[in-house]
Amino acid sequence: MTEPGTTYAALGEAAWRWVLDQVRWDDGPWIPESVPYDGGPPDDRDNMHSGIGGLAHVLAEIRHSRPWTDEEVALADAIAEHVRRGLCTATTYTYFDGLVSDIGVLTALESEGVEDAITRLAELATADGWEQPFLSVPPFAPHSRISDATLGTAGNLLGAVWAHRHGVHGAAALADRTADILLAEGEPTESGTNWRFVPRRFMEDVPVERQREMPNWSHGLAGIAAALAIAGHGLGRPDLVEAARSGAEHLVTLGDTGAGGFVVPHTIPSAPDRDEVTYTWCHGPTGTSLLFTALELAGVDDVAGETPAQWQRRCLHSIRTSGVPARLHPGFWDNDGRCCGTAGVGDVFLDAWQRHGVEDDLAFAQVLGGALVERAVVDRDRACWRFTEHRNAEPLLPPGVGWMQGAAGIAAYLMRLARVLREGRTAPAVARLDTWWNLH
Repeated sequence: MTEPGTTYAALGEAAWRWVLDQVRWDDGPWIPESVPYDGGPPDDRDNMHSGIGGLAHVLAEIRHSRPWTDEEVALADAIAEHVRRGLCTATTYTYFDGLVSDIGVLTALESEGVEDAITRLAELATADGWEQPFLSVPPFAPHSRISDATLGTAGNLLGAVWAHRHGVHGAAALADRTADILLAEGEPTESGTNWRFVPRRFMEDVPVERQREMPNWSHGLAGIAAALAIAGHGLGRPDLVEAARSGAEHLVTLGDTGAGGFVVPHTIPSAPDRDEVTYTWCHGPTGTSLLFTALELAGVDDVAGETPAQWQRRCLHSIRTSGVPARLHPGFWDNDGRCCGTAGVGDVFLDAWQRHGVEDDLAFAQVLGGALVERAVVDRDRACWRFTEHRNAEPLLPPGVGWMQGAAGIAAYLMRLARVLREGRTAPAVARLDTWWNLH
């Protein structure tokens, strides 16, 4: 009799083998963002999003299924060493590709160095946050800040709280300081508190058409409010929890609660060249659901007349009834990665099933796994995925390698799905700084 999840496990290992084939060595390991690739190491080679750092999260997943091979042990050691080497001189700090990324990578590898990352993050802070030099001047004001969970202050807060949970010296003080910076950027509204991707004070000269808000997880209100809730819980600060609840109260006024679901537009106002709603971790109810589990952990029992648990179920219902993972029309569900596609959605549904045991969640996680099996590009014992950009003459994109938009992140999901099917709801799950509370 075939063991449950065998197909997923085999495909996950084939994808991981393909990723390992792409690892290159030049003063330490690195990977290209996609293949083919003929250049040298990128400047952000260590990052979690598309760099070698993201492979630490796959290695953390593998640790729950089997012992590391000698090749994997050597890779883990080399990743940790290279990341540690850059901590004291780092000038970027984001969750995607800076010091917060490094905190996640080092904790995934159970490596030293997180205290150095916290120290450097504190050194780079100013009285009102961390400067974002990639925002062009003009139209953005000089020395602009960002508030969001992946590039800005909320991400730094999640990193500091995560380090504090690991007992890192200085992390609690940095988290307190970061939370206060974030609180100061809140904008009161009639329905609650709003936080923008870029605070309004830096946008006076930005054309209206560039002032769209992105209110879901990655660049907007949902991620920011979740970070405040998690910080309030971890630091014992009711003021942060109340601020998070106020943010959620405003967020629910921005979305559609019809048919028992909850979805918030990708952007407000909507952009003319994309669907109004997506269902991803970054800009859809997959990521936005994390706000409500954060509020639940922080002890909030009511948001606009419903419990956080009810709002989370609304988010999951909207995803499950959306048509995902079918490609219903060009531009709908053309991505199978963690950030913007199938693997990221699947992980959240596995979290939900392991937490509450609702069988529909496990069934849907398997539907998503089946789509990944169907779409895999398999060459003997190797596998990768090619996403679609329907606006290109050649719509199939080159296969991505890394964690958020490539085979590495998909491999980890498939490995976890296989393990959960084998071991059930008590199967170990990897806690990460952007989702750990989803497992409580």
